[in-house]
Amino acid sequence: MAYFIDVILPIPLQRLFTYSITETEANFLQQGMRVAVPFGKSKVYTALVYKIHQEAPETYEAKEIQQILDEEPIISPQQLKHWEWISSYYMASLGEVFRSAVPSAFLLESETIISKHENCDVDENSLKDDEFLIFEALQHQSLLKIQEISKILDKKNVLPVLTRLIDKKVIQVYEEIYEQYKPKLVRYVKLHAKYESEKSLQELLETLNRAKKQREVILTLFSISATAKKPIKVKELATQSKASSAIIKALIDKEILEEYYIQRDRITYNGGETEDSKQLNQYQLEAYETIKTAFKTKDVCLLYGITSSGKTEVYVKLIEEIIATGKQVLYLLPEIALTTQLITRLQQYFGEKVAIYHSKYSIHERVEVWNNVLENKPKAQIVLGARSSLFLPFSNLGLIVADEEHETSFKQFDPAPRYHARDAAIVLSKIHQGKIILGSATPSVESYYNTKIGKYALATITRRYGDVLLPEMELVDIKEKHRKKRMKGHFSDRLLEEIQETLDNGEQIILFQNRRGFAPIIECKTCGNSPQCPNCDVSLTFHQYKNQLRCHYCSHHIAMQQQCFACGSHELDSKGFGTQQIEQELLELFPKVKVGRMDLDTTRGKYSYQKIISAFEQQEIQILVGTQMLTKGLDFRNVNLVGIMNADSMLNFPDFRAHERSFQLIQQVAGRAGRTKKQGKVIVQTYNPYHQILQQVSVGNYEAMFTDQLNDRRQFQYPPFYRLIKITLKHKEYNRVNESAAWFAKSLRNSFGDNVLGPEFPPIARIRNLYLKNILLKIPKNQSLGKTKDMISRVQASFLSISTYRSVRIIIDVDTV
Repeated sequence: MAYFIDVILPIPLQRLFTYSITETEANFLQQGMRVAVPFGKSKVYTALVYKIHQEAPETYEAKEIQQILDEEPIISPQQLKHWEWISSYYMASLGEVFRSAVPSAFLLESETIISKHENCDVDENSLKDDEFLIFEALQHQSLLKIQEISKILDKKNVLPVLTRLIDKKVIQVYEEIYEQYKPKLVRYVKLHAKYESEKSLQELLETLNRAKKQREVILTLFSISATAKKPIKVKELATQSKASSAIIKALIDKEILEEYYIQRDRITYNGGETEDSKQLNQYQLEAYETIKTAFKTKDVCLLYGITSSGKTEVYVKLIEEIIATGKQVLYLLPEIALTTQLITRLQQYFGEKVAIYHSKYSIHERVEVWNNVLENKPKAQIVLGARSSLFLPFSNLGLIVADEEHETSFKQFDPAPRYHARDAAIVLSKIHQGKIILGSATPSVESYYNTKIGKYALATITRRYGDVLLPEMELVDIKEKHRKKRMKGHFSDRLLEEIQETLDNGEQIILFQNRRGFAPIIECKTCGNSPQCPNCDVSLTFHQYKNQLRCHYCSHHIAMQQQCFACGSHELDSKGFGTQQIEQELLELFPKVKVGRMDLDTTRGKYSYQKIISAFEQQEIQILVGTQMLTKGLDFRNVNLVGIMNADSMLNFPDFRAHERSFQLIQQVAGRAGRTKKQGKVIVQTYNPYHQILQQVSVGNYEAMFTDQLNDRRQFQYPPFYRLIKITLKHKEYNRVNESAAWFAKSLRNSFGDNVLGPEFPPIARIRNLYLKNILLKIPKNQSLGKTKDMISRVQASFLSISTYRSVRIIIDVDTV
């Protein structure tokens, strides 16, 4: 009887594919295992078993699988259920979710291997120089990879050379699966079994009388094993006996010592004893009790606690309760920068039970965390991570904490699936019948609205920990300061006074500017020309430390020009300012002060966040300049002053969420000031100090901001009253994008009428040589979301059946932010 499996392939195709298997394989395979399958002409992919059955496909003949890659499933049934929801809700294929969810080391792809042709009889004189180099290399090496051939020929495109060699029957090509993950094996050593008796040991030591160094190694081995009573690493033995690895190898070759390997995790906890969690104060305790009561009837609770109110300690108490029952906990954070400080705090309380998972970890480290969660090991009972940690194979998830739930970093933009981690986490907790707590000092309008209509429970903390006062906020009118000539560079006299006073008191300062680089625009004073990116519709940003003009969208860069490209003038001026310029001005104004910078340029390395945050915590840096990555959730005890260099750039952004985000960002960055005893100070520089949002944020009036924003959104039909789906069309030809977007929008209007906005070009209409055009679809609450998506899919299918539009790329973003 024939057996088949349906598999998920890690490619953006909507359907599952069927392959044939033997009866033995059918009895062995389970849902969630990986298999290597052929796809297309010669490609081999890692596929995931979705279903085992006996129904042959009707439209094509099922190919056989190549090999089974797992002995046990690597994906849990709850995970697959969650993937299906993400695929359906965010209009992505299951294959895209699969590729995004698992560490890349699990997706073994085939590699092209080149070998000498079996019947190779070649006249070497008939070969060209580059062909002969490959032929010669194959005389010494039986197999070559494409990368190796590129190195031999010192060129990237080696395909024409390989094609000529295939035609001449010199080489043959085939695909081979290769494993990316390699477990970390630690080399240990012990005395060979034949020297276990006392007599044989005595004889051994006598034979080694002349080989003093080898004898020393054996004696050191005895002394370590006598005291430590644990396996002895080769490295440790070499260090303690002061012997070289050659001496130890000689003893292994003589069969005096025996080497063996033990698999070890790459990430280990080296901390000491754990501490008891802190006692909660009155306000924290009230919030904690409210959450516990709410969880009896509701699955989602919003903890609205002002900055520095001690929300983390409330989470810790809830985590303690959950892990005592043996369940798993997921602690979600929007930024990797935040995990750095929180790791230390959680490990103080829970020790090695805390596992960390985010994109700065290597593929090997991520595979190990994945396996520990899959096996429900104690060392991964609490997972702390960024949005990708949602996809880990939890089997018994009791609680999810989504801290800083208002953050837009929780939304995945590219590639698909374009999911929102907060919303996906709510669904994940429901699948596991667990609870989820959303925490923020400035909740998103949608989440706070859900508490008002009774969808979520609400707990609040209205006082800072230790009854410290909220920072005093002062709005400085820089238009007036410029008029009175009281500005030094981008610093008002008021901000400089406060910086000097704070430095004199031995306290630290944070300066916030939400733009990296030195200056966003370099302009010619003579003709007004500014260098533009050739691939995108943006001006190039000046980065002084590399003396480069760089595009922040496609990374195109050129050396800083010495004269105008258009008129040849040497008079070039910078417009606007970024974090680098602030850093330079500070060094000129305060030459003896240590200034640090935290933005995308300084945090590219694996431990770069940790280094900057540790240096600031240990007061090695007195002033820290940074972008929005330093505004959220970080806890610095000695910061007394926060300066916001220019509040207007956030307020004047073409987005219905701009005012909400500005309030959140200013309130969050202000919350870094005065977190211990003394009241902090916040200086906000602005050209418009009477702006409604700035007035509301200066007195910390979240309710007023929420009410205003809610009224605006009700009037203009935006979330939470309407859902949004953004459809972006991309193509390298301007006219093709225009025509196709008009066709798509017209087709949608036939079904949805005035709820279709656009098509419109975004503010940056060309990125990486592709023109973009957006269509925005508004969906009222009473309209079926499922039917709406079906209609979009039908329009998309009709669109792709038109040959001229087939090359236009369509990106669908559900619940766009």
